[in-house]
Amino acid sequence: MNKLSRRQFITSSSSLGLGVAGSLLPSLPVSAKADKKPLFRISLAQWTLVKDLRSKKIDNLQFAEIAAKHGIEGLEYVNTFFMDKARDESYLAEMKKRAADNGVESVLIMCDREGNLGDPDTAKRKKNVDNHRKWIDAAKFLGCHSIRVNARSTGSWEEQVKLSADGLAQLSEIGAKSNMNVIVENHGGLSSNGKWLLEVIKTVNNDHCGTLPDFGNFKISDTESYDAYRGVKELMPFAKGVSVKNTVWTADMKQVPLDFERMLTIVLEASYRGFCGIEFGGYEGLNQSRESLEKARTALEEKFKA
Repeated sequence: MNKLSRRQFITSSSSLGLGVAGSLLPSLPVSAKADKKPLFRISLAQWTLVKDLRSKKIDNLQFAEIAAKHGIEGLEYVNTFFMDKARDESYLAEMKKRAADNGVESVLIMCDREGNLGDPDTAKRKKNVDNHRKWIDAAKFLGCHSIRVNARSTGSWEEQVKLSADGLAQLSEIGAKSNMNVIVENHGGLSSNGKWLLEVIKTVNNDHCGTLPDFGNFKISDTESYDAYRGVKELMPFAKGVSVKNTVWTADMKQVPLDFERMLTIVLEASYRGFCGIEFGGYEGLNQSRESLEKARTALEEKFKA
């Protein structure tokens, strides 16, 4: 397969034609009327299908078709399912074509296994920033608006803020050149403390650096958790996406069912009108979540109508 130079890679996306949408129409309808812009749209994170992807029952290229058949409008890729394809022009073009052919939109790439952006070692931190460059290029090519990264470091609260903000700032400057966002998920450790992550994002102070609040990821450690509703409310002013799980953490280490209307009220009150991405539960979980999201969206339409 052909390999791209970085310059060719970035520019080639603008010349790639879109396929004909609707060759595989969703078999399950979305509740919002076609002539009315919905309060939010529904996307699917690949991690929802992790078991089938890891077992090779399905592969990355089938993701768009599967999502469309389940009434999903947007795709949230996970880089580890095409880890060696970030600069493979032919492969990425096929991914883009399949999304277009199935009438779904590429939203973001979740990036893991590329090193800690808050590594205390300056050289390692820079290398880890550089490791993410190819995913910014790949996301741009596919038509995504963001890559999702992790804010991980070591040391005291203040040291981790400084180190993580430095790595994120470097990467966000790279992303800004391609008008791509670098968004941070609450994903364990101090990043699952809403107050800490908010401080990091404010320290970066770059419009291309935002958050991806994950409803279910506010467990900080085996002995500490953060109230999910509080955490989402704190992170929503900088959100460029949200991840939906069916359970949330309380401040006292209890895991309880998600109150969809309560959480989505917080999301919408922040003037967010983007994608809500389902990220758990396999096929059964994604269908249940899609139905719950649609039901809550309908219930909230009157309150949040333009």
